[in-house]
Amino acid sequence: MPAQYKIEKVAEIEQRIEANNGVFVVNYRGLTVKQSEDLRHKLREAGAEMKVYKNNLVRLALKNQGQPEIDDILVGPVAYVFYENEPVESAKALKEFAQKSKGVLEVKGGISEGKAVTAEEVNAIADLPTKDQLLGQIAGLINGFARDIAVCVNGVSSGLARQISQISEQKAA
Repeated sequence: MPAQYKIEKVAEIEQRIEANNGVFVVNYRGLTVKQSEDLRHKLREAGAEMKVYKNNLVRLALKNQGQPEIDDILVGPVAYVFYENEPVESAKALKEFAQKSKGVLEVKGGISEGKAVTAEEVNAIADLPTKDQLLGQIAGLINGFARDIAVCVNGVSSGLARQISQISEQKAA
C-alpha cells in the first residue's frame, strides 16, 4: 500500500494538470540557486510555475488524468513548468533562459493542450508571436483596410467634384 504522502502528492499533481493548459519538462541539472530563482521569477511573469516532483508520481498522475505518455523524457532530475493560459510566453521564457544560461537548462518536451510535444516543438512554440502581438497585428491590418477604403471613397467624391468643376469651366468659356 502506498504511503499517504505519495497519495497526496499525486492528487496535488493531478490538480495542477487539471488547472493548467499544459506542462513543459526541463532538465535543470547544473542550475545554481540564483539561476533557479531567476528562472522561477521569469516564469511567474509569463504566467507559469516550475515545480519539482518525483517522476514516478508524475507518470501516475498523467495516467490518472488521461494525458499522453511522455515516459521517454521523464528521466533523471527534471522540473515541470505548468502554464495556465497560452504556451508561447512560457516557452519564450524557457528558451531565452536556456540561451542565456549557455545550455545549462534543457527543454525536454512536454504536453500542450492534451498532446505530447517534443523539445523542437517547444522551441517552435517559443518562436510564435504571443496572443497580444497577434491581436495588434490584426488590428493594424483592419486599420489599414479601413484607411484604404476611406481614401478610395474620398477619391471618388473628389474626382466627381473635379469633373463637375471642369465641365462648369468649359461651359462658362
